[in-house]
Amino acid sequence: MAGTILMLSPHTDDAELGAGGSIAKFVEKGYHVEMMAFSWCDNEKLIDEVKRSAGILGVHDLKIHDFERRRFPELRQEILQVLFDYNQQNEVDIIFTPATTDLHQDHNTVTMEAMRAFKRSTILGYEIPWDNIQLTTNSFIPLSEPHVERKIEALNCYETQRSRYYFDEDYLRSILKMRGTQIQERYAEAFEVIRYVPRI
Repeated sequence: MAGTILMLSPHTDDAELGAGGSIAKFVEKGYHVEMMAFSWCDNEKLIDEVKRSAGILGVHDLKIHDFERRRFPELRQEILQVLFDYNQQNEVDIIFTPATTDLHQDHNTVTMEAMRAFKRSTILGYEIPWDNIQLTTNSFIPLSEPHVERKIEALNCYETQRSRYYFDEDYLRSILKMRGTQIQERYAEAFEVIRYVPRI
């Protein structure tokens, strides 16, 4: 049965980079997907870009916070409160957040506080390769070509980020192909199982 999925995105583009294809697939399968971005990095253009990106993926429940980037460790209590309050008001089946080995201080803070806030939900960590020296990928979501195309279309909304090498379509497809090869599929996104809470 379809349920609710929450995508935690420390910065406006992180969830799409780490799990954009999976978001498209979940929406297609009838899941209600919500996205929470914690910082728009003092660039108002990113607010419009993340709204358009989320819309392309089928996410219509988007919350954007204004935590100051690169200062998340100092603001961890406030971030925990946001997540705690959300958990008190909502039933969520799966939380997606950056992997526990992510070296970026903002990414790491969101994940650590998510682990504290969400005790009753499965938590999967998505990969952002340039922020991980090592990563335990023990969960995979197979993707089809339309899911990959939707991910790339969503990321193309971020015109302010076009110059970044990791927005290159060839690079994005190479990661998805590599992960797909590991499970004998054409494409896949890989995740770290942080907490597994089956609802049986």
